[in-house]
Amino acid sequence: MSMTVLRPGLLSSIQDLGRYGFQKYGVIVSGAIDSYALRVANILVGNEEGQGALEMTLMGPTLRLEQDMLLAITGGDMAPAINGAAVPMWRPVYVKQGSVLAFRGSKPGCRSYLAVAGGYDIPVVMGSKSTYLRAGIGGFHGRALQQDDVLVGQNSLSEQADRLSKQLAAKLQGHAFAATAWYAAKEHILQIAQPISVRVTCGSQYEHFTAASKAQFFGQPFQVTTQSDRMGYRLSGPVLTLSEPLEMISEAVALGTIQVPPDGNPIVLLADRQTAGGYPKIAQVAAVDVALIAQTRPGAQIKFQEISLKEAQKLYLEREGYLQQLKQAIALRLM
Repeated sequence: MSMTVLRPGLLSSIQDLGRYGFQKYGVIVSGAIDSYALRVANILVGNEEGQGALEMTLMGPTLRLEQDMLLAITGGDMAPAINGAAVPMWRPVYVKQGSVLAFRGSKPGCRSYLAVAGGYDIPVVMGSKSTYLRAGIGGFHGRALQQDDVLVGQNSLSEQADRLSKQLAAKLQGHAFAATAWYAAKEHILQIAQPISVRVTCGSQYEHFTAASKAQFFGQPFQVTTQSDRMGYRLSGPVLTLSEPLEMISEAVALGTIQVPPDGNPIVLLADRQTAGGYPKIAQVAAVDVALIAQTRPGAQIKFQEISLKEAQKLYLEREGYLQQLKQAIALRLM
């Protein structure tokens, strides 16, 4: 399998579930910002959930597929099309050699993921294929895709991918692609209405903020600014203040940690977050809602909803249960 980049899009890079175990050396985790979308894309084409996939941001690439291949597109809707014909998302799609897969601007959503059966043939660096863009580590030569790059796939397919490929190839009947009639459940995908409701638990320094700031944090919407990237989303809105000055020693931060720097404007830390932080943490985004943040475009509004740690854990287990059900349902369909 291989594909040639005709146009690279705004920011297209190889990401997986991240580079863990090296933060003590100052190496960030990186990985897909919307790990849920990446996992589903890989499940749909018979890969291991953490296999590397192509993460596309806001404006997607144009790719020429040099061989027949099984693929899946998840995440934000970038109006994917093959030879000009719309391609369905969140399901396996078999595409004929020589076809051109093009993406446009995402609406709704912010990031799309393209997984191919067998995965991309990318070197594993420190246990991951993810691209750490600032350091030039991992991924495709440590950088975002450029015009004329050629992505090569791994030849070995899983039994599921092989069966799906044969079934869909038989359905082509002269068309450029064929897709399954079934797909991942829509209710697990995107939230379109604004302000986008994001569930959080209270952070380690929550009690150090003024009563007014705590009320505003949960009562007023915040806007995602244009100074947002893979490292974190900067928000504007009510200025959050501490009850009194707080001296902190830098401590560990996680995906979805919400820090408040001295200017009072919160930052939601994402995949390329630093390894430690010294700003007070007002909240932590529930793991299941990190995907909502990842799919929120600059200019959109977010409103935070407080939940308990127990509720956050329950939501996480429910989502993991759904992913297991999805795997089982696909296996049953291919029996």
